[in-house]
Amino acid sequence: MSTQDAPTKTISDYEATLAKADTAVASFEKDDKTFIHVLRGFLRVYPTMIPALVLLVSVIAFSIIAPRFLGIGALSTVLKQVTVTGFVALAQTLVILTAGIDLSVGAILVVSSLVMGNLAVMSGVPVLLAVLIGIVLGGLMGALNGVLVAKVKLPPFIVTLGTLSIFNALKLWYSQSESIRNVDIDAKAHGLLWFGQGFNMGGASISYGGITLILLAAFMWYVLNHTAWGRHVHAIGDDPDAAMLSGIRVNGVLISVYAVAGLICGFSAWIAIGRVGSVSPIAFDTVNLGSITAVVIGGTSLFGGRGSIVGSVLGAFIVGVFNTGLSLAGVDDYWQMFAAGCLVIIAVALDQWLRRASQ
Repeated sequence: MSTQDAPTKTISDYEATLAKADTAVASFEKDDKTFIHVLRGFLRVYPTMIPALVLLVSVIAFSIIAPRFLGIGALSTVLKQVTVTGFVALAQTLVILTAGIDLSVGAILVVSSLVMGNLAVMSGVPVLLAVLIGIVLGGLMGALNGVLVAKVKLPPFIVTLGTLSIFNALKLWYSQSESIRNVDIDAKAHGLLWFGQGFNMGGASISYGGITLILLAAFMWYVLNHTAWGRHVHAIGDDPDAAMLSGIRVNGVLISVYAVAGLICGFSAWIAIGRVGSVSPIAFDTVNLGSITAVVIGGTSLFGGRGSIVGSVLGAFIVGVFNTGLSLAGVDDYWQMFAAGCLVIIAVALDQWLRRASQ
């Protein structure tokens, strides 16, 4: 076929003008981040800084308002006051990390303490065996919550609200509404008071319960941040459906979380007996609210998936600092409750503000 017979190539108007188009790579101007944006991003990456700063500011403020606050005696009192709340807050942190909540933690603590006290004091059971039975009972009560949440698919709030009433009824029935006095515990089961004892260091009285709180918090921090189980807990709280699709046994992990929370509450019953020196069915009636307050102030999101053990411990110390500082300043009890409520609302509002940073 000759050259003249070859088909001629036609060029469309688009192809004709393509060579004249600008070949520069598109670029976008980077918006300058304001201080608020930088601060929000920093606090989202390091949420523990929030309760740490609040605690520091609180200590400074109360040392100015009530100079006695910086005394060794006052600081020792804070440490002793937050011990039981700190233990229960550790248990509550595990549950809230899964986007749940446990309103029965205080009742589990009291029931476990009643079992320990009655077995050791009234029935003559060896102290360590009585303590072990109380701790296991706490784990079983927590596992019951976990089964109802994971298997029966009931909302955690409703489940634990129901078990709260059940456990409260059981503790009154089991104890016959009677307390076990300090003198009886000291005479027949002195080992139950061990965690209330301590030592003096630099003029400060430090209890074994406070030392144990720090050790348990360090252990739980390691478990949540450096083990597969801890990563599964965070994953379930962040998105349970995605966690299930990734191969995580969501139901099993949820049951284990509530069971471990129950075990911690059972162990904290031993701490509580040493702290107050007696066993009463009506003791620690505000520890539920105190634990939730400490966890929320500590930066753990109520929507799950984000939080820290260290933050919860700091949150417990913040509550203790406010209570002690306001008491030394001569503030009435109802204003202390008012301040605690304001702290919770501010903490939740701050959590919402930080969540919007990633949206």
